[in-house]
Amino acid sequence: MIELSTSLLRLLTSSNVYGYGPFFFGSFGLLAILYASFKWQRRTSLNWIKDAARAKKKFWKKLNVPLSHHTWMEDFSNGEQPSTCCVCLTSLVLPQSVGAHFPVHRCAVCGVAAHFFCSEFTAKDCKCVAQACFSHVKHHWSERWVNMDDNAELSAFCFYCDEPCGVPFINDCPTWHCLWCQRRIHVKCHAIMSKESGDVCDLGPHRRLILSPLCVKENEENIGGRMLSSIKEGIRASSVRGKIKRKRHQGKAGKSHSVNEKLQDTTSTNSALKYMFNGFVGLKKSNNEKNIECSKVDGSVLSNSTHNESIQKTGGTVICGQVKKYSLVDVPQDARPLLVFINAKSGGQLGHYLRRRLNMLLNPAQVFELSASQGPEVGLELFSNFQYFRVLVCGGDGTVAWVLNAIEKRNFESPPPVAVLPLGTGNDMSRVLQWGRGFSMVDGHGGLSTILNDIEHAAVTMLDRWKVKIREENSEYDQRKEQSKFMLNYLGIGCDAKVAYEFHVTRQENPQKFSSRFVNKLLYAKEGARDIVDRTCAELPWQVWLEVDGKGIEIPKDSEGLIVLNIGSYMGGVDLWQNDSEHDDDFSPQSMHDKVLEVVCVCGAWHLGKLQVGLSQARRLAQGKAIRIHSSSPFPVQIDGEPFIQQAGCLDITHHGQVFTLRRAPEEPRGHATAIMTEVLLDAECKGIINASQRKVLLQQIALQLS
Repeated sequence: MIELSTSLLRLLTSSNVYGYGPFFFGSFGLLAILYASFKWQRRTSLNWIKDAARAKKKFWKKLNVPLSHHTWMEDFSNGEQPSTCCVCLTSLVLPQSVGAHFPVHRCAVCGVAAHFFCSEFTAKDCKCVAQACFSHVKHHWSERWVNMDDNAELSAFCFYCDEPCGVPFINDCPTWHCLWCQRRIHVKCHAIMSKESGDVCDLGPHRRLILSPLCVKENEENIGGRMLSSIKEGIRASSVRGKIKRKRHQGKAGKSHSVNEKLQDTTSTNSALKYMFNGFVGLKKSNNEKNIECSKVDGSVLSNSTHNESIQKTGGTVICGQVKKYSLVDVPQDARPLLVFINAKSGGQLGHYLRRRLNMLLNPAQVFELSASQGPEVGLELFSNFQYFRVLVCGGDGTVAWVLNAIEKRNFESPPPVAVLPLGTGNDMSRVLQWGRGFSMVDGHGGLSTILNDIEHAAVTMLDRWKVKIREENSEYDQRKEQSKFMLNYLGIGCDAKVAYEFHVTRQENPQKFSSRFVNKLLYAKEGARDIVDRTCAELPWQVWLEVDGKGIEIPKDSEGLIVLNIGSYMGGVDLWQNDSEHDDDFSPQSMHDKVLEVVCVCGAWHLGKLQVGLSQARRLAQGKAIRIHSSSPFPVQIDGEPFIQQAGCLDITHHGQVFTLRRAPEEPRGHATAIMTEVLLDAECKGIINASQRKVLLQQIALQLS
């Protein structure tokens, strides 16, 4: 540092830069002032959080709020992460790790963060998911570690006194925020409010979407794990304060922590725990072992429980927990909560981020992550007691089709409508339902509250569902060669399916390369450019025959692909049918709920590229209610973006009912009218004025009239 200062002084005093000396001195002075201001504000904010933590600790026993253990997971992300450890109240970024991605432990339920060596000493102060034994929900006041507001300027007011809060650098009173309703309150105002009206929480602006914890009951098989966790917590509690004080004292003296000491402390704790555990006759080891589950995705170890246990292993810390199973009791007849499904592997792989954010805004018991081992059936089974509820699918078009198929199999009397939060690459279903072209952490910073509000006020509309019967040649004698799939968006055969198939194979071989929607589109374009040269589907007009409603349709000789459309978006927003353009044919406008399909053709991958940028149009061939495609040789086929190789045979597409979806209400009056009529029909069904089938017919008519 001294050598650098000397060099700067020599530079400033040299004759070459003498005229620029004041400029350099002024710049360095300004930077020094900004740095000092930043340090002062950070120190003031930290003291402000400490004051809020001390106040919470003082009033915690008086509040008598049901509590739960934190659910820890490793977090390497730098964006939207608390900068302070919730245990020792020091910076999460260690001095020796500046510039490196140093992982911390982050609670997947309430969002607090802690150092690896502090997380096992956290207090049991996370929000409790299951409160079936209580009469009402109480505010769960906590320090404000993460900003959850869409508009911080409007929400930064105490909901009791309506005065500004959250301004630590002017010595304002510390504030808390409720983990359920997200409201903020001054600590001094809370004492007054609790005396006047108690601490009852109404779950905030999203109360109609939140699964009330009063309806959630923890199953009996989890009791053993809860008792075990309470024992271990009691053992640790006696030494936590002393250990934290020693750690702070050593930090002030310039001493570093010893990893061996931590391991010895953990070993002694586990030994004492084992001794006490053996004294309980009613607790069986086998019951705990079969309920232990760890899941590791992208380097993160997730815990599926509300209590956790730290196990030291080579290469880091593994967080394990007993899997919690819940059931719903005393469900109100007018409750309409939101069931959330998240596909963490879709598109930009933002599923883990979304799950944590939605856990903070909603009840974690209503948020499910889809995987190869757990489909939508688990969540639908849990919500089967609700007569009316809504579904949010966070994923791509394939995930939406997955969930809709699961809903159809349940045979609900009044099927739940589905909204989409787009995480995939194309997101065509999300586009036609007005939910956007794609979700990102930048666009979605604090925006989930707005999305939840739009879901609550969205209009229910209908979407045609089609059955695709796939038969190979001579399959009359072999039923195993016949299969059925369902289509919601589109079906393609030829060059477009060829590009999708090559993209799918590459992603299966190297999944780590497909980390964002932008990269996915680049790799998709690469496969398209390769097909421009190969032209593997140039023989399609002579090897494929098209029938629409029993009539043969001639395929143009320059065609290399056929696309059957159900919605007005293809390949990430391309409108192939183009209702708004002028055409020299007599075809009707396209609609996603008119029980009619549209067929167009494309002239190769180069034509697809021009369609993507709006420099060309697809050739419209036919409209009909029953489509049959014959092929005399193997061709690539894709259904809603899921590609496969179809052997010589036949594809039969027929109508297979309609499904309920949620369309974001536009700002125009017609959009609000649609949402209001949807709500009126639902209330009429709840009161027994109309039945489920009558409501479905009325929704179909409204969708047709307003489309």
